[in-house]
Amino acid sequence: MRNSFDLAPYRRSTIGFDRFFDLLETGARPEDGYPAFDIERASEDRYTISLAVPGFRPGDIEIVAQNNLLTVTGRKPDAVDDDAHYLHRGISRDAFERRFQLADFVVVERADIEHGLLRVALRHEVPEAMKPRRIPIGAGKIGQIANDRADDLRSDRGAA
Repeated sequence: MRNSFDLAPYRRSTIGFDRFFDLLETGARPEDGYPAFDIERASEDRYTISLAVPGFRPGDIEIVAQNNLLTVTGRKPDAVDDDAHYLHRGISRDAFERRFQLADFVVVERADIEHGLLRVALRHEVPEAMKPRRIPIGAGKIGQIANDRADDLRSDRGAA
């Protein structure tokens, strides 16, 4: 099973998102291992982090986004299975905490759990003030504005 992912194709087709991909990869260290997760690019500005959390219910998981850090914590209530006699127990019941460093302007839209997978939807949301805007080009307007101001100054001096 492959524990790493290659963001090289996305790096080639994006400009200015190097830090975003570096930060996503920082949270994807193979030595962390539990719980396993995937990061999917859903569209140009939307991403999904999927974590394998079998046996966890929505009430057992807490998701906190603060200061460009997404923290997913899972804790199962202590339940004693006195009647159960396991021959093998491979489904982990361990508590976990997984951290993902998010790039600037990445917001968490929602989180859903279904069939043992927790999916966290992210969106890269650039504020309007930082988006590029098209500046219309006029013909001779700046020179006209300067002449109008000079005329206004002359008329103000003449009136005084």
